[in-house]
Amino acid sequence: MSEVTKLLADAGQGDRAALDRIFALLYDELRRLGRSRLNRSANITLLDPTALVHECYMRFVNMRELDITDRGQFLGYAARVMRFVVVDFVRQRETARRGGGETRVTLNTGVADSIAVNAVDVIRVNEMLEELAKVDARLVQVVEMRCFAGMTEAETAEALGITDRTVRRDWQKARLLLQASLA
Repeated sequence: MSEVTKLLADAGQGDRAALDRIFALLYDELRRLGRSRLNRSANITLLDPTALVHECYMRFVNMRELDITDRGQFLGYAARVMRFVVVDFVRQRETARRGGGETRVTLNTGVADSIAVNAVDVIRVNEMLEELAKVDARLVQVVEMRCFAGMTEAETAEALGITDRTVRRDWQKARLLLQASLA
């Protein structure tokens, strides 16, 4: 049993020190995941990879249960948490930017419109993934690991316990469904 696997078992039992150690061991890899995630939304968030990993850590700390058995599952789940952090950040920023119910006054509509479209896209993609999860949750996991976490087909297959070929099929199917939803 690897050190991370043992620490995950301990963290699953509520051991906060084990969770701290997991994040310390995987910090560089989590920052890589965060950087990959933020590359897709750099123009609409003020987050950097470090802040994203730290916010991810805070969400892990606040979880009541941690039912993850290996490193791949942990990184996949961390990618999902990072997605939610970015979506929540965009929603909060959009609400604040729109004055929280106050009358909106725009000085330069061209700039405001280009920002709003990107932020709306992040929220829209999140909503589509939530709808897709109702049909096939594994497709969403594949999208999160491949798109948001930047994991390879092999890493995704290992984390989900499926074959590389199944990952390729799921990835293709998910992209087609999401493209059809965006059209």
